[in-house]
Parts: sequence; C-alpha cells; structure tokens
Amino acid sequence: MADSTSIKTRSGLTFTADVAGPIDGPLVLLLHGFPESRHSWRTALPALAAAGYRAVAPDQRGYSPGARPDPKDLSNYAFDKLVNDAIEIVAAAGHEGRRFHQVGHDWGGQVSWGVAAVHAKRLASLTVMSRPHPKSFRRALEKPDGEQKNRSKHHRAFLDAETGKLLLADNARRLREGLFGQGVPASAMDEHLSVLGAPEAMEAALAWYRANVGLAADIGMIEVPTLYIWGDVDATVGPDAAYGTGEFVSGAFAMEVLPGVGHFVMDQAPAKATDLLLVHLKKHPV
Repeated sequence: MADSTSIKTRSGLTFTADVAGPIDGPLVLLLHGFPESRHSWRTALPALAAAGYRAVAPDQRGYSPGARPDPKDLSNYAFDKLVNDAIEIVAAAGHEGRRFHQVGHDWGGQVSWGVAAVHAKRLASLTVMSRPHPKSFRRALEKPDGEQKNRSKHHRAFLDAETGKLLLADNARRLREGLFGQGVPASAMDEHLSVLGAPEAMEAALAWYRANVGLAADIGMIEVPTLYIWGDVDATVGPDAAYGTGEFVSGAFAMEVLPGVGHFVMDQAPAKATDLLLVHLKKHPV
C-alpha cells in the first residue's frame, strides 16, 4: 500500500505525494498529466514497491495546495520550473545527486522529456506514456495536411480565461464527458477531481498550458534509455506524433502500442502499462 505524505523542496514548495517501497530502494519518480493527479499511479506504486523500488508520485506544481504559486503570474509555471520541481522532489525524498528512474504521462511526460534532456546523467531510465517527444509532436502539429491540429484543439481552448469555470461546471460534466470520456472509469475521475475539482487547482493546472503555449519546449535528442507507451485509440495524440518519437532518442528505445487503449493509459490499462514499466526498469538498473 502507498502512504500519502508531504514533500517540502528547497524552493519552499510542499508537494502532496503518494510513496511506497523501501526508503533505500532505487527511486522511481512518477509524474501525472492533465486533468489527472498522483492517483494515476495507484496500480503502479504497490507493484514497484513489491519489486524493491522506492516509488514517489506527487501532485505536481499547482495541483498540490502547498505548491501553488499565483497562476496569474505565468512565470510561476514556466517549463524550467516544472523540470526543476522534479529534481528538487528527488532530493527532498533523500536521493540528492543519485541516479533515478523518471516516469511521466501526458504533461508529466512532457516534464519527463525535459528532465531527460537537462539531467541525462541523473537518469537510469525514462518511461513516457502518451506524450510524444516534443519535436515529433511539433512536427505533426505543423503538418498542413495532418490531423494532429484537430486532436490538439483543446489546447487553444485552455487559454481562455473562462475555461476553468466551464470545465468544473455541472459536476465537471465537460471533463467527465469530454477529455475523460475516453474510457476512464468513474471512480478514477472522482479521485482526480478530488485534487483538481477546486477552482484554484484548476486555474493553476491550466496555467501550465498558458505559460507553455503549444508545448513547444526546446528539447533535443534524448540519450537516456527510453520506453514510450501509446494507446492506438488516443484521441489526443495521433500516430504521426507517436511513431515519430523514436527519431529523437539516441539511446536505447522501445515503443509499446496498446491496442484499444486511449490517452489515459494508467487509468485504462494500468496492469499492462505497469508490467511494461517494470520490465524496462529491470533492463536499466540504477
């Protein structure tokens, strides 16, 4: 079982996190996406603990009440700060300067690509779910005859000041039927909304998009051994962006396609994704 705790970083932010496994085990940092939370990793944490890993899954900047700087100042949600949070959480979890495994889904995947680009020597492995390499994503998005633009149209909507209110109105109906309406169980939606359902949390989460328009992080080739997991009915990320990801990884690379699975891999196929993760970690020990 995972325990919920608070992790205070040197920047003065306090992150709510679920942790599991031996304190001295190799650390696995798991970063959730939008509109989810640390609860994405409910299946992975006990499995990682049983395999001897120390698993740490925080509610990220803006999602954790103690790590929620003013979202009106978008500099608080700049990409370099999101990446630095990951490194500071690892340090506060007792692994400063030590190598660790980085795992991320969706926005957490975007941050994970950033950690791998800037702190390659710190990582034993990288696992990203759903979110393609930023350069592959950008290339697909800019194709004049491509369909990634349509899949990503919600990003533009997230820039509107009224979006947060609309997403939470009527018991978050638009989230439940729209973004989550890709086969995510109702119980999982409820867990995520227990974190993201407050207006202040939603505004902070949307600040990630507003501070980083187009997800256009300048991330080059990735040297870290990488596993990329993508569901082939992902409504948000199309095959062009997904299958192009390997072109931007110079280290060992494996791509696993989950048939019939959508964008929210850990809510829709948690056992399969966790099994793939464990195999990858074992191949690339700290």
